[in-house]
This record gives sequence, structure tokens and C-alpha cells, in this order.
Amino acid sequence: MKRETYNLEFKESVSNTFLKTVSAFANYGDGRVLFGVDDNGQDIGLKQVTQTCLDIENRINDSLSPVPDYKLEINDDDTITLWVYKGPDTPYLYKNKAYRRNDSATVEVDRTELKRLILSGMNRNFEDLPSHIAKLNFHVLENFMQKQVGIRKLNQDILKTLGLLTSQETYNRAAELLADENTFPGIDIIRFGNSIDEIRARKRITHVSVLLQYQEALQFFREYYTYEKIEGAERQLIETIPEKAVREAIANSLVHRMWDISADIHISFFADRVEITSPGGLPEGISKEEYLYHQISILRNPKIANVFYRLGYIESFGTGIQRIFNAYAASQVTPSFDISENAVKITLPLLQLEPELTCDESVIVQVLRDNRIMSRQEIEEQTPFTKAKVIRLLNALIQKEVIRKMGNGRGTKYTKKC
Repeated sequence: MKRETYNLEFKESVSNTFLKTVSAFANYGDGRVLFGVDDNGQDIGLKQVTQTCLDIENRINDSLSPVPDYKLEINDDDTITLWVYKGPDTPYLYKNKAYRRNDSATVEVDRTELKRLILSGMNRNFEDLPSHIAKLNFHVLENFMQKQVGIRKLNQDILKTLGLLTSQETYNRAAELLADENTFPGIDIIRFGNSIDEIRARKRITHVSVLLQYQEALQFFREYYTYEKIEGAERQLIETIPEKAVREAIANSLVHRMWDISADIHISFFADRVEITSPGGLPEGISKEEYLYHQISILRNPKIANVFYRLGYIESFGTGIQRIFNAYAASQVTPSFDISENAVKITLPLLQLEPELTCDESVIVQVLRDNRIMSRQEIEEQTPFTKAKVIRLLNALIQKEVIRKMGNGRGTKYTKKC
């Protein structure tokens, strides 16, 4: 039995309510309206289907502004399929209102979403809009570019090259986001204790350059998830969560978030993970699978992305998610992604690395493969080692948490840890 979906709607007969759905499909994605089908997906057919097609066509042409691209088909069972195609001239309005699909329902868009449709129809991004502030300072941007790119001084020509000026030579929203001070939200960082009821530290980085947000969020991360270990005469930096993954995730959240939403990026530090939640779902036209696995990137904020790229904070577009996964290549746990219509959450767990084993230790582990449970004597019989050496190796593997000891005395057994 057929059922209504995001891009499929049923209508028993023709009434003006279908015009809202035509607006939704034209604004957000191709879809079909089946006339002569009841709410349960049963084909009941229509009378005078040719005349009905003409009626549908007239209603669309008279009521939608602009008129979208569509096609009508008469089916063998006297039902009619109306195909509506996503158009470039958004918003497509019905009675001066724009609509979108919410699962299998059609709803009116809010003011923020209407503004996005207008910008999309003009082939513009939020970044292109004029800045809220006429006079902006760029000491932070200049300092970053001096260190990373080697410029001597930031000037109007460089700002123009970066796309931070409008055609009227005034600043745009991208410039404001990169300015020392601005009117935008930022990053809200919380470090939790043993539960979400225990807040041990908090830091909000708002109304400042996105470059400063990036830098300070990384510094806050380093305080809690990195430490130095002395190995002989050398100091070794240990990362409990790979900084490379955190860098990519924070940069990703700043570059791809929706800046017309008055909400902070939330970064939560837990004992066993970091969660980074960015306002706004995926950019239109990209699926979750494409985002995660196919290195496809649709830039929501291309000017900010370009600056991050020039500074070396992101590499070629569309590869950031893959580099997050690569940072966990040697770990037994991997990052997870929770993607909804209004947010993207990246969870980065503590690294769980396989311990380094000696050749002799690897022999013991191989004997205990397939979750075998064996006594010391049984292990000894399958190795070339003496009793004393097997005991030493077993104790070393227990200390490395590779195997575990079960029972005691003559009933002692050993098995690999899961």
C-alpha cells in the first residue's frame, strides 16, 4: 500500500489545498501529487480526467508566483500525477506565502526560512548581506594572516580579494563574522563532571571573530584532553582525544553553521567524550550519507570557508569528515554523527588504542583467539615457552588489559578481554 512521504502527497479530488504542496516542492525539492488517491493510498480514480488536468493547470498558473516547472500525467487507472520540480527562482508563493514539507505534511515557512529562500532565489548567501556595523576592525584577522600567510598588512585590496566587501565597497556579514567585534553568537563550552548536573567549568566566546572562537575553543580543549608524559629523557605529548579530529570538527561547525540563527555552537566536555553541536542541519541538496562518506561539500558560508582554507585550518573542501575518521584509524572506538533538520552533533570519544605487544606476547594472544578460556598449562602446551616465561607474559598482558584472569588457584583460567 502506498503512503504519503516527504515528496509524495495524495488527493482524492482537486481543491486549492494542493497548491501549498506545489509551493513546497518548488521551493525545496522535486515531488509528486497523486490525484484520485485517498489518504490510505487506495486508487479511487477521477471522472473527466482531461478536464481535471486543465483545472489543475489553471489553478497553478493563476495562483503560484512565480509559476514553477511542472508536468501532468494521466494514468491508466484514471488517476493523475502532478510532477513539481524544484526551481531556481525561490520563493514560490501561494497567496503571498511560502511552504515546505514537514515529513508528510505541508507547513508555512517562518520569516527566517523565507529570507533564506529569497537569498537562494537571488543566488546569494547570508554572508553577502550588508554588515550590521559600518565600521569594523580586523586586528585578529590581520594577525592570523601575518603568521599563516605572510602578509605585511591587511588592506582594502586583500579584503576585496577575500570577498568581504559588497559591490558598494561596504562590509558584508562575512566581514563582520571575521571582525574583532561583531553582533553574532559564538561558542558555548561546558566541562561536565560525573554527570550533566555537575558543571566544573564554562566559557562563552561570543561577539568576537570566528578565528578567535576557533583558537580559544582549541585551547580550552587542550587543557583537559592533552598531557605530557616523560619517557626517559624526552617529553611526549599525549592526546586522549585526537586534536586533529577536534580541529576539524570545530572548523566544520564554524564554516557550515547557519549564522542567521541566534544560537551558540555548543561544545560539551565529558570524561569520556567531546560533543560539538552546530545550529542548522545539513545544507540543502546533500544527504547524510553523502556528507559522511562521499566527500561532498556544499558550502553554506563559502567566504568564511575560503579564509579558513587560506589559513590552513581546513584542507580541500569536502574532506573534513574523512579526516575526523582518519584520526581514529588506530582506535577501537570511532566518532559518531547525529544529524537532524536543525542541528549537527559530532561526538568524539576518548581514544581506545590497541596496546603495543612484543612478539612473544602476540603468541599468547593468538593462542587465546576466538574468546578461548584456557589454563596456564594449556597455554604453555601450545607455545614454545617455559612455565616461568608463560607466567611472565600472562602477567604483562593482564597489566596491559589485553587478557583477564578468571578464578584462582588450580582453577585459574585466562581469556582475551572483549
